[in-house]
Amino acid sequence: MHRSPRDFFRPMALGAPEPIRAIPFPPSRMIHFFDPSNAKMAAKAPSIARKVDILLGNLEDAVAADKKEAARQGFIEIAKANDFGETQLWTRVNALESPWFLDDVMQILQAAGDKLDVIMVPKVEGPWDIHYVDRLLAQLEARFSLTKPILVHAILETALGVSNVESIAMASPRMQGLSLGPADLAASRRMKTTRVGGGHPGYIVRADPGASEADPRPTAQQDLWHYTMARMVDACAAAGILPFYGPFGDIRDTVACEDQFRNAFLLGCVGAWSLHPVQIEIAKRVFSPPADEIAWAKRVIEAMGDGTGAVMLDGKMQDDATVKQCKVALDLARSLAERDPELKERYQL
Repeated sequence: MHRSPRDFFRPMALGAPEPIRAIPFPPSRMIHFFDPSNAKMAAKAPSIARKVDILLGNLEDAVAADKKEAARQGFIEIAKANDFGETQLWTRVNALESPWFLDDVMQILQAAGDKLDVIMVPKVEGPWDIHYVDRLLAQLEARFSLTKPILVHAILETALGVSNVESIAMASPRMQGLSLGPADLAASRRMKTTRVGGGHPGYIVRADPGASEADPRPTAQQDLWHYTMARMVDACAAAGILPFYGPFGDIRDTVACEDQFRNAFLLGCVGAWSLHPVQIEIAKRVFSPPADEIAWAKRVIEAMGDGTGAVMLDGKMQDDATVKQCKVALDLARSLAERDPELKERYQL
């Protein structure tokens, strides 16, 4: 039995703010992770915030058990002490079954809930996880007199989560988006890779045999994550929320990182995680449309007038479907240009 659509946008606790009707889509090319328990990283967070679209204080994986409380307190102090301007502030809390989750949510909302945009929830396996978080956030928003609802971002890190991705995406008006979590997902599926994201040289397709055994048989490496990413993108598009590629663990391999980010961008993702400052620039470059594509998009839209019928441009047919494609790229370019004078000039907007 599902809730009535009329009830979907009513607060889930008395005194909580009313849920939002549409998920905001400001520039979201990278979610930059930092460890608030690391004093050196924490000190750099305010300056890095000026370079990224989303700054995320990580409380979960990569934070040792004996540093969980320090990470939580460090994030709270950074949130309270800084004005992040147009940069979104997120945190990844610990898993729902962990001993730290409840304190993460309660203490952060009490001390810095007015600064927080999104809570990233790891290892979400079904809509029931989102329903629990949804109600808890509403109760805490009411208790701490928050006026803006905290949004929820879920990570797909288990086979069960992927099998329920559509219902997860639709579980609450708080759902902001989904990220692919390749490392935990690989373990959950019993995949035979120890890499964090990216491809694998053994995952290939080989050409058919030639006329003789001596003829070479070329191979092409395939993308381990294509199915999951495509399904996640479709689930997000259907729900009106935002899909992100997750981490690329080999910090030194900037070429493969850029390739993986670009695959995600072309498939429909709006951004990716950055684990190191070098990946910030890769994400910024990849998830900003090329200037020549924006110039072409403007030309198509101008030639199509009211968007009906069809025209020929440079020997290529353009119709209402291509206008829709061009508007996607142009809308993104305009959004990015509002915050980035260099892109505004490059796009001639």
